Amino acid sequence: MPKRKNQRVLALGAHPDDIEIGCGGTLLRFVAQGDEVYLYIATRGERGGAGEIRQREAERSAEHMGAKKIFWGPFDDCEIPEGLPLIQDIERAVNEVKPAYVFVHYPEDTHQDHRKMGYATQSAARRVPFFLFYESPTTQFFRPSVYSTIEETMTKKIELLECHLSQLTRTNIDGVPITTIANAFAIRRGVEVYRRYVEAFSPVRFFLL
Repeated sequence: MPKRKNQRVLALGAHPDDIEIGCGGTLLRFVAQGDEVYLYIATRGERGGAGEIRQREAERSAEHMGAKKIFWGPFDDCEIPEGLPLIQDIERAVNEVKPAYVFVHYPEDTHQDHRKMGYATQSAARRVPFFLFYESPTTQFFRPSVYSTIEETMTKKIELLECHLSQLTRTNIDGVPITTIANAFAIRRGVEVYRRYVEAFSPVRFFLL
């Protein structure tokens, strides 16, 4: 990451725990250097468990991360709409935060909510200078070219995921918890750039200076 101080960062996810999986270690790095991190979560993930429980888990994780605020979307899990309603609600968060950085799902994804978030955020955050897509276990055809070393924040990233207690074992591989998958992703991307733990991103915009 460019060493710019006092930046505002907005990370967006379709469901509670999406953000932590995709870019939690990098967000912890922003917090550690004094930047302000904000979260937008479009649904309460009620198809994957009780919505009120998942909301509390997300709030606990955000507090542990040091995030300033969660913007909650009004949408239903697995039924996020395409087009203007979603774009306008994301714009609500973008206009309040005025972020320098935006992180969101890569649009090539087997989950329809993830796809819609990726596409809508490109419109809603069209003036944000640093725009990066993150990957998740359901992402397809991801080709990263920006990397963030998370060796110092990997342990705490796992702690963020553990805040989502109801979701730890609800993964796309039976018997493999999300913490194990997150660790494997970080090692895999680290191998690409000769580091131990890394999060990888595909940029839409990224200014060098």
